[in-house]
Amino acid sequence: MTVSLARKNPGRTTAIPARPEPIEIDPAETALIVIDMQNAYLSKGGYLDLVGFDVSESPRVIEAVRRTVASARAAGLTIIYMQNGFDDDKKEAGPESAPVYHKSNPLKYMRANPGHKLITRGTWDYAFVEELAPQSEDIVIHKSRYSSFAGTNLENVLRGRGISRLLVTGVNTNVCVESTIRDAYHREFFAIMVADATLQAGDRSIFDATVFNVERFLGWVASTADVCAALDAASTGKGQP
Repeated sequence: MTVSLARKNPGRTTAIPARPEPIEIDPAETALIVIDMQNAYLSKGGYLDLVGFDVSESPRVIEAVRRTVASARAAGLTIIYMQNGFDDDKKEAGPESAPVYHKSNPLKYMRANPGHKLITRGTWDYAFVEELAPQSEDIVIHKSRYSSFAGTNLENVLRGRGISRLLVTGVNTNVCVESTIRDAYHREFFAIMVADATLQAGDRSIFDATVFNVERFLGWVASTADVCAALDAASTGKGQP
């Protein structure tokens, strides 16, 4: 059974063949959330690489996100880029009494290596990868915690545009992506994780655990191919009327 969309206004709809069941979206009521596609998380010499995580799968994930962005743009979805990091003097990180002071790997690395500036506004590390530079009509929202909702105006942006469905892509699967989907669930948004358009920090079992959590408890899981096919059908008027 497809999870149907209770629409307030008529519009094009299309069903994404997700798990655990297909879910219907209306492009006018759907946003694509692109999480932290920055050099820090995807490039050699970026934060994640420096602290010992494997980024060799980055090109595959960058291409999957690029394809999803292109299809979402053609279908008329709102596209929101989340950009993670801190201000230069680390006020956004908080003092030693804040958990992020102790759990943030880039903060710990910078304290141990004072010459480095990781995920800091204005640096190469903070910048988006070249292949995924936002366009002028896209929305870019800065965040300084894992969840895209924590300390940001994301929810206001979504509510103001009447958005109820979220397609979620980006990095890292088990950290900022899962944190965002958890918060979306608690805010009554229907989140669809585009699984192969995400990259985990850790081995494959970490990715599988997040997929399990999303599919069973928090939302829906779909592939880039299926999401793009559904969006392309909507943009050509061949979706569900």
